[in-house]
Amino acid sequence: MAKLQRSALVHYLQDTFQTTMLSTQSWFKIGKHVADMSVNLNPDTETIKNILDETEVNDNGYEPSFDVDTYYADPSDGDFYEAIKGIAMDRIKGDACKTICLEVTVDAASGTTYDAWIEDVIVKPQSYGGAQGGVRIPYNVAFCGNRKKGTVTFDTTTGKPTFAVAV
Repeated sequence: MAKLQRSALVHYLQDTFQTTMLSTQSWFKIGKHVADMSVNLNPDTETIKNILDETEVNDNGYEPSFDVDTYYADPSDGDFYEAIKGIAMDRIKGDACKTICLEVTVDAASGTTYDAWIEDVIVKPQSYGGAQGGVRIPYNVAFCGNRKKGTVTFDTTTGKPTFAVAV
């Protein structure tokens, strides 16, 4: 069996910055100009050793996030561009920075349905500007919970994903 190519792990953000699944799903695919991106799970564990020399580990879960360091401001990105520009330039905070992240593993040799997960996230630009060559707005995505497993099918004409919650 061959190793899974990086392009088989796909991340999208709901580009209208809604925190509910809409009947018409609209996704921004992360990846253009991005050479390296990983979801950092940030496991939260605590090791305690008591006076009896016994060790106990408390597992407090995860605080996952990822950084997109090379997003170039591109008006052709539509709703996503307008949202990220607005968050950065208007210094927006709170619920207006929330949206949904869709993660898909396109790992089946054949077929049209793939494992996928959605989760609420907060998107926060880290800076804007950059060097010659284009205006950059690098951003951080922090997962907020409400994770749901499901499946994705891709439209054969547009390639757009449609998510369905697993039952």
